[in-house]
Amino acid sequence: MFPEANSGYGYDDCKATADWLLAQTDVRPIVGIVCGSGMGGLADTLKNQVAFSYEDIPHFPQSTVHGHAGRLVFGTLKGRPCVCMQGRFHLYEGYPIQKITLPMRIFKLLGVETVILTNAAGGLNQDFKVGDVMIIKDHLNVPGFAGNNPLSGPNDERFGVRFPCMSDAYDRELQQMAMEIGQELGYGDFLREGVYCVLGGPSFETIAECRMLHRLGADAVGMSTVHEVLVARHCGMRVFALSLITNQAVMDYDSEEKANHEEVLQTGKQRAEQLERLVSTMVTRIEQNNNNDA
Repeated sequence: MFPEANSGYGYDDCKATADWLLAQTDVRPIVGIVCGSGMGGLADTLKNQVAFSYEDIPHFPQSTVHGHAGRLVFGTLKGRPCVCMQGRFHLYEGYPIQKITLPMRIFKLLGVETVILTNAAGGLNQDFKVGDVMIIKDHLNVPGFAGNNPLSGPNDERFGVRFPCMSDAYDRELQQMAMEIGQELGYGDFLREGVYCVLGGPSFETIAECRMLHRLGADAVGMSTVHEVLVARHCGMRVFALSLITNQAVMDYDSEEKANHEEVLQTGKQRAEQLERLVSTMVTRIEQNNNNDA
């Protein structure tokens, strides 16, 4: 019934990949960062870098999207050991959902305790502007409504429990910390919080879909992040995520606006430096979990 369950992304495969990576670098990351479209510059701020192309990593998928570099970068950010994905994987690239979330399980086996995810998203909330940064407080998992969930299939207890709780998917302490850091850095006028909705893509949303999602309580819509969050939480890692609002979703039939990927990458460039500062400041303040020595 689940033919893919153990083909290339079971526990032993993930462990083999993590062991291979740990043998190639002395960095022992406690924070894992995933860069969204146009935001790969975060990885370039790491010191003492050791970088791997995805195609060279055993069992690893490969990024096929413009704006996603396809490198796994180890290094330190303000002295804290990190690993950073420059480029992620999406449902629309044709990978099984378990394959796109494989890096989260590898993060866990590398010793990562906290995952920071970034993405580019369309703004549904009418108060949001292009260039706003939304701290994700919750999500709507539309593919999950149809049974497309990365935790489907046999559960391996070495990763986590069969039925993980998701009411606390996004760590509230980290959200509060991000808000405080944002105020300190003077980002108060473009820092928001809200609910992120994931769709399968790759086509952008219709006007009717945008209106529906807005009524359901979504503030922003995109094609990533949620699947990774489910697997990261299943593994017991803390999660913080933010969306860069790169375009306003079209909600009006009289509008001449059209969503496009170039606009997404351009907005990413403009806000990149501020996002890097926000994330790097967060990394310096994330305390190592007390059980790190266990």
